[in-house]
Amino acid sequence: MKKREKFQWIVILILAMLTGSLAGCGKAGEPEGSLTEPQESLTESQESLTESQESLAEPQRELVYVGESLLSAREVQQPPSSDKYRTFYEIFVYSFWDSNGDGIGDLAGVTQKLDYLNDGDPATDSDLGINGIWLMPVMPSNTYHKYDVKDYMAIDPVYGSMEDFEKLVAECGQRGINVIIDLVMNHTSSAHPWFVEAADYLKNLGDGEPDPEACPYVDYYNFHKGIQSGYTRLGETDWYYEAGFWSEMPDLNLNNENVRKEFEEICRFWLEKGVAGFRLDAVKEFVSGDTEANVEILTWFNDMVKGISPDAYLVGEAWLPQTEYAQYYASGIDSFFDFSFADSTGNIQKFVSGQKAASDYSAFVARGEQRFAEQNEHYINAPFYSNHDMDRSAGYYSGARAEQQIKMAAALNMTMSGSAFLYYGDEIGMQGSGKDENKRLGMRWTADADGEGMCVGPQDADQGIDQNFQALDVQLGDASSLCTWYRNLIRLRNQFPSIRKGTTEELGALSDKELCALAKSFDGETVVILYNISEEVKTVDLSAAVLADGTPLETGMLEATLVSGGTRVSVEGEGLVMPEYSVAVLLVKEP
Repeated sequence: MKKREKFQWIVILILAMLTGSLAGCGKAGEPEGSLTEPQESLTESQESLTESQESLAEPQRELVYVGESLLSAREVQQPPSSDKYRTFYEIFVYSFWDSNGDGIGDLAGVTQKLDYLNDGDPATDSDLGINGIWLMPVMPSNTYHKYDVKDYMAIDPVYGSMEDFEKLVAECGQRGINVIIDLVMNHTSSAHPWFVEAADYLKNLGDGEPDPEACPYVDYYNFHKGIQSGYTRLGETDWYYEAGFWSEMPDLNLNNENVRKEFEEICRFWLEKGVAGFRLDAVKEFVSGDTEANVEILTWFNDMVKGISPDAYLVGEAWLPQTEYAQYYASGIDSFFDFSFADSTGNIQKFVSGQKAASDYSAFVARGEQRFAEQNEHYINAPFYSNHDMDRSAGYYSGARAEQQIKMAAALNMTMSGSAFLYYGDEIGMQGSGKDENKRLGMRWTADADGEGMCVGPQDADQGIDQNFQALDVQLGDASSLCTWYRNLIRLRNQFPSIRKGTTEELGALSDKELCALAKSFDGETVVILYNISEEVKTVDLSAAVLADGTPLETGMLEATLVSGGTRVSVEGEGLVMPEYSVAVLLVKEP
């Protein structure tokens, strides 16, 4: 392409930036219970937001900075509700925001904090910028986590009412946020009426064989006479039932037509309530160890849901190696979580910690894209870095460079194509590991555990877990905070379709053990992303590489940067000088 005439444009600073909207992720002027106002540390940074960067030798161009990171002036896009490529925020309602003072988070609390997530105005930078929410289970349950459902078409009273849920969905819709909910189909609670009736029937059956006409619910579950691995004894009877996770979570028989009809009505109910889709729990356990059977069940489910709502978004949890969960895309389900890049032993951690050469990162990404496309050309990847079942990602690194490594890991994750998922609190570096309760602590809106809206978190969580990052109210006033870093990453996803939807091209000529270069293209737009995954300053000679179509790279294409410390990205001849643990985005082609 021809060199873009970037020297001619002047960034017009948005009024909100001048009045403090860049200060963080909260919205100034929130109602009672709002986050604290931006602090002076960021105000000082704003004084230099329109400095001309002399090293770029572009006197006609004014640049917009947050700290040392360069923002793109491109408009933030508001995707239509049918667009499934989003940035989702996973919320454990129990630990998010307490609206009624009982110490437990609730749906009204989520509604109250929506302006922190997305204030509905794409022109502002005062919010996090997410455009999707995944609510962990909200249905009635006997446990704090609620993955053992007692009623699939109701709201757990501890979280509020159905009216609270409907209001939340409506408020999200006004802000361009799509809401998906956790749907647990693998098992129910042992207190679910289906299981209670089946269990009572079998306990009173005597020596006879069960008759599904007398009690249809006996076929809703997997009962077996006699001891069998993975099964739990039913009282004092000779009957056992499958319960792969826990004795109080009996597994459903998803091959039973009546069970399928039940879930058709359940899905129709929630879709009519306005949810945009479902997160499907534990799909590899539907028929444990049988990928073909699980794909068949998921194919039925996908066809059924899309028959009700063609634009519904479905994402499945298949906690398996990538070569195996790639096969699940044959079902037509939109997305599966990309586990190979997540967790403390996943690919991202290995690249950031230096266990793998940075030059291989693009190959890993491209290989995954190819695997998924072979199964379903319409696949949408679901990259994530941690979730409610994993140790908190801020604990994956230690030492003097830990914060920079955490930021770089976030950049690798959030610039992957697909619908990216961010676990609540990861954007502020919350920590917690070991037992599940420790990974689901109350959101740290403030360091004051007794502050308004603060949640006590799960009862059995360890006390006094060290938190190495400041609470959100402090991070809001810091241009170099982890929260601001995440907000800038999400801003990039919202500005450039090629980042969230693009196909990856490796740029080996610019990559080495500590630096990765890749191109991403979608619908006529191409960006090049450079990642310096090291403690050293790197100079990248852009003239050393061209894209596959022959397009050369030039320093004038520099569009945005993310700098975790040190100085700004600068130009030296035909190269970019990148400080340690930094990211540079070049806009190579525009539609």
